[in-house]
Amino acid sequence: MENKNILIGSDHAGYELKLKVIEHLKELGYTPIDVGNDSLESCDYPIFANRLCEGIKEGKAPLGILVCGTGIGMSLVANKHRGIRAACCSDTFSARLTREHNDANVLCFGSRVVGMGLAFDLVDNFLSAEYQGGKHAKRVDMITAVENGNILK
Repeated sequence: MENKNILIGSDHAGYELKLKVIEHLKELGYTPIDVGNDSLESCDYPIFANRLCEGIKEGKAPLGILVCGTGIGMSLVANKHRGIRAACCSDTFSARLTREHNDANVLCFGSRVVGMGLAFDLVDNFLSAEYQGGKHAKRVDMITAVENGNILK
């Protein structure tokens, strides 16, 4: 990947794990761009998911990582954005295949679901995978069609 910028965000539940993932990203040679939250104080996760997705759409980074308690809330918000394909993952196989098959551009996971070691493995698998295109391109195009309001039959 040419652009080594990566957006990262969390809510209060994901804050501490996000900080560890930021350090891991730096060790891998990436330039993390933190979109917040910046404390353990309770906050609303949709704000930070929205910031991250807007950053991707503005071209600040090609990929993003969102961390909350389960990863589910963040992925729900992220997937409301046109052009964002967010996957909530808690296993390395899914983290790799969502890039390879779904061309996902946002990885979501939960600090209450995965520990630090698994979080690093999820990030590593997500970032090292590349979209394979081919037969998967038709399906990604279908996702985009649905996103644009077209009904598939």
